[in-house]
Amino acid sequence: MSNRIDLCFERLRAQRQTAFIPYICAGDPTLDATCRIAAALEEAGADILELGLPFSDPLADGIANQLAAQRALAAGATTRGVLDCVRSIRRQSDIPIVLYTYLNPILQFGWAEFHSAATEAGADALLILDLPPDEETDQSATDSLFHIRLIAPTTPEARIATIAASARGFIYYVSREGVTGARATVESSVAERVGLIRSHTKLPIAVGFGISTAPQATEVARIADAVVVGSAIVERISKLTDSMGLEEGVRSFVRPLAAATKQPGGMK
Repeated sequence: MSNRIDLCFERLRAQRQTAFIPYICAGDPTLDATCRIAAALEEAGADILELGLPFSDPLADGIANQLAAQRALAAGATTRGVLDCVRSIRRQSDIPIVLYTYLNPILQFGWAEFHSAATEAGADALLILDLPPDEETDQSATDSLFHIRLIAPTTPEARIATIAASARGFIYYVSREGVTGARATVESSVAERVGLIRSHTKLPIAVGFGISTAPQATEVARIADAVVVGSAIVERISKLTDSMGLEEGVRSFVRPLAAATKQPGGMK
């Protein structure tokens, strides 16, 4: 059966549109709220959902995502609880789901067991921040659950070719050095680096880290096949409660970001 990620990009390619991928931390503020936020994100125009598995030591994340993980863990989020959340989302939606995680929670759960449980719950891919592809020894685990590959601004071209060769779904280009977090401008090197990556793969290329406004999303959408926005959405969630209209607050914030990616000429 085709992976939902492949089907999503096929649809967008036919429409000449760029994918919008929002990131949220599962369990922030609660796992029940996460399920409702996921629905609001899809209604606002999300094409793929990146769902963070809260972890106590998220080294690649900036302060916004670190605090979100702390809030989620304090609220009782667990790995099994996040998988139950994925299961709940899947009962209502076919949106592709990428689990954004570090290696430690997977190893604690059990490598094969986690892959099986995540697949059964309805996840489509894992984005493991601290697992180099060279260190993967069980390729069979990725047969139905894609492992999204990361490429950084400092990755040498020979290494890009190696990473791209084992990639599935899409390539995630980290647009700047350092940790996640909103930035005022898009790095000037993005276009050149995306072009270099594109010379080594036919897979879609997503660009994330630092994108936080609609103009930035439009700028990146002219270059890449998908735009990832995370910290700006996480920060907005942190300021909202159910009594303040959590879901509508997320929808209204995300709608212009998603719309900014739906310009003619997507899927370069």
